Amino acid sequence: MIVENFSFSEIVEKMKYVYFYRLLKEKMAITYENEIIEVQSYGIEVERQDISEGKLVNVQRDCVRSISPERYKVHNLLKLLYDNKVSPIHLVDVIGDYVDEYILDFDKQTNNYIAY
Repeated sequence: MIVENFSFSEIVEKMKYVYFYRLLKEKMAITYENEIIEVQSYGIEVERQDISEGKLVNVQRDCVRSISPERYKVHNLLKLLYDNKVSPIHLVDVIGDYVDEYILDFDKQTNNYIAY
């Protein structure tokens, strides 16, 4: 499910590029000690549409699902991508280190569940 969407367009020579930056939300199942725990998960999708003479000629899209259960962290990453006009082909390069760090948030969710 898309919960936020930023977009902008630019024209370079005769090609129009339309970018979309989407905050995604879904449920994620985590197995912990033979028990399945369902947690909220947020991810990012970036898409670029190339339009020439009013016709869509190319679409590039990439996404990283389940970055963190913390919406504000993923929102901040989305804003970083949007503000810097990051292309879908560079998505993983730009946010890879953040994703590696934020994935630990799912362990915190699991620990909170076990505490109850």
